[in-house]
Amino acid sequence: MDLLRVLFTGGGTAGHINPALAIANYIKSETPDSSILYVGKKGAMEETLVQKAGFDFEGIEISGFSRKTSLTGLKDNLLTIKRLLKAIVKSKKILKNFKPDFCIGTGGYVSGPILWQAARMNIPIFIHEQNAFPGITTKLLSKKAKCVFLGMQDARKYLSKKCKTKYVGNPVRKDIVTAVKSTSRKVLGLDEKKPLILSFGGSLGAEKINKVILDLILESAKKNEVQHIHAYGRYGKWFIKNLEENGVNLKDHPNFYIKEYLENMPLCLASADLVICRSGAISLSELAVQGKPAILIPSPNVTANHQYFNAKSLAERGAAVLLEEKNLTSESLIKVVKELLQDEKKLKTLKENISKLAIVDSSKEIFKIIKSEVFDYIKRV
Repeated sequence: MDLLRVLFTGGGTAGHINPALAIANYIKSETPDSSILYVGKKGAMEETLVQKAGFDFEGIEISGFSRKTSLTGLKDNLLTIKRLLKAIVKSKKILKNFKPDFCIGTGGYVSGPILWQAARMNIPIFIHEQNAFPGITTKLLSKKAKCVFLGMQDARKYLSKKCKTKYVGNPVRKDIVTAVKSTSRKVLGLDEKKPLILSFGGSLGAEKINKVILDLILESAKKNEVQHIHAYGRYGKWFIKNLEENGVNLKDHPNFYIKEYLENMPLCLASADLVICRSGAISLSELAVQGKPAILIPSPNVTANHQYFNAKSLAERGAAVLLEEKNLTSESLIKVVKELLQDEKKLKTLKENISKLAIVDSSKEIFKIIKSEVFDYIKRV
């Protein structure tokens, strides 16, 4: 087999970066001699994660457009245009030097210049769109792509009919796929029969989610009939102190496992009977693979409100409960949680419906389609 040269690009959030790394790892496992280069924003999250994963990284200077109508916003956008033009020039240089057989973009404005330049140079490009509502970069470049891989089915209706798409789901980590509930609970030292709630709002933490989860845990502490694992995030370090001020000392409640960050998320997710979280695309794919009933609280602070569309897509299929942050109160959350935990039939229905959306071999399917699209181009033997 000829040496395969693959360029990945995408960044800004882990939701764009992790799918790229999952696909890259799969390609590397199938074709160990392949050369893989990742192009992302210099100094951003992707640089750290990509190098940690063991892949070569090339950084470009770029920024997103400001939505402010002020003079400051205008100045920021002029600087963004200047950086964009430089990024296009550097992208051409990177492509000429690396000579990729094809490029895969996974979203974020950083992927725009490299994919656009690759298409101009007749290098096949592919896009993976994780969300139900496609990002701007996907929309702008979708017609130039050999194929747009969809993480969620509803994204199709927001793209041009001239664009070739394929629903493949979102790549999910192997440790999420293989985690088993009974084994995970034993490893974590949890009660195997008592119901378990898992909640989190992202690595930084979501203030409103933390506040209502605090009240939910205070309510649960009255009877200690429920186990609860909660990650409060970087900005929620007040959480445990607030619990104690309200009379709940974690030393007296071994059924509560409260941390800033859950490094053992695969075990925690597998152990859960009900999950309360945001609705980022990768999180939803992990819920589907594990078949977990969930209360989804979309972040209202994301581009194009895409988390709402993600959650709505699942809710319309009876695969999750959607609770918008604007309607989120401690009372409303506690009410929904109690109703679900007392309704085994409803929990079973949610589990069955979300499990139908699970795709465990996304990376494999993506690579299969790529090979069929560019077989002659990469001249495999």
